[in-house]
Amino acid sequence: MMNLSTKQKQLITMLELQDGMNRKVHSDWLNQGFEWYRAIWIECGEMLDHYGWKWWKHQEPDMEQVKLELVDIFHFGLSCRLSDSDNIEKIAETLEYEFSDVRTSDEFRATLEDLALSTLETKSFNAQIFAGCMQQIGMSFDELFSSYVGKNVLNFFRQDHGYKDGSYHKQWQGKEDNEHLVEVVASLDKSADDFAKQVYAELEKRYPQ
Repeated sequence: MMNLSTKQKQLITMLELQDGMNRKVHSDWLNQGFEWYRAIWIECGEMLDHYGWKWWKHQEPDMEQVKLELVDIFHFGLSCRLSDSDNIEKIAETLEYEFSDVRTSDEFRATLEDLALSTLETKSFNAQIFAGCMQQIGMSFDELFSSYVGKNVLNFFRQDHGYKDGSYHKQWQGKEDNEHLVEVVASLDKSADDFAKQVYAELEKRYPQ
């Protein structure tokens, strides 16, 4: 096997986690024809609201929420790519190249609209424009990786604790689960081999029994 770069290894980890999450929701997800592209452009609109676009009122970008929305989009983007190929190493290699070929418009909002437009036109995931969005808000690939792994674990945690049947509580101790996740990820060593397991264990400690 050829030597893989750190970024390719991280991409493979995320692709495997995404496949695992999708199988958790539906064991035969690849044959369901889920419209992942639709989830991407909807998230683009939600992200724009967090960033701010209304010229008739004062708005300050909520950058933490903007980054969380980007991470959500990456979940759907990885699902798009997994739907098109079963060769995870090849997908990771392609994505690494695309992340190095960043596409941006004049400013973040326009780049985000380019991502939504490309998604609607191709019904797929444009990683080059996605990387452009990351660049324009100062989000590194390592930050994407740690945030993605954290959110993926939270999604597993939600499913394990009744998200599908409605018994899951999103608010604990006066905070949303996403806020707990940010605190947990910040407290752990992101380079640890069992980083994902540690995140899950810490969420388990905090969740009301």
